[in-house]
Amino acid sequence: MKEVYRTIKGYGEDEIIINKSKFIGYSSPINNEEEALEFIDKIKTKHRDATHNVYAYVLGEESNIQRFSDDGEPSGTAGIPVLEVIKKEDLRNLVVVVTRYFGGIKLGGGGLIRAYTKGAKIALDAGVLVDMTLHSNIKINIPYTLLGKVENFLITNGLKAEEINYKDDVEIFLYIIDSGLNKFEEEMSNLTNGTVKFNYLDKAHLPLVNGIRV
Repeated sequence: MKEVYRTIKGYGEDEIIINKSKFIGYSSPINNEEEALEFIDKIKTKHRDATHNVYAYVLGEESNIQRFSDDGEPSGTAGIPVLEVIKKEDLRNLVVVVTRYFGGIKLGGGGLIRAYTKGAKIALDAGVLVDMTLHSNIKINIPYTLLGKVENFLITNGLKAEEINYKDDVEIFLYIIDSGLNKFEEEMSNLTNGTVKFNYLDKAHLPLVNGIRV
């Protein structure tokens, strides 16, 4: 499982006017090709009257699936530029649709490439670029007498308890970045004089921006 991959946090939408043509950029994270096609169909239905609904999407840990469509624009001037924006940012598991309403002024091949590139960029910015980083979901058990000390440690290190249960001892559930797991275990063991108990549950990719959970 890849430790980090880049994508977008959620749905994005923005628009720009270029030489009287309106370009509306849409983006969405996806988990499979079916979700990509559903999103594309949704935008096409919303903009039935648009001149073009150009799209591109990338899927897979190694960007195994890459698809695009010029949707009637001259070959190479629309879908490929959108796809290239996604690839240049090294993004995956997302779809971008750029809708165009023709404004009466032809842009030419170079103009179209620049316009669809811009449409894709504003769509991605609206979706918020994130680093999906592999975390381990763990449960730690500590004595009640150490709760305050452990909570201060978590706050100081920018760690958030997902859930706290008060039983015979204190159960704390949290996500730790995989690459920092050994350091966390060592520091927690030192902090609690070895009384902490670790239970490893599952793993998940969670979104980070500049190293901070979002």
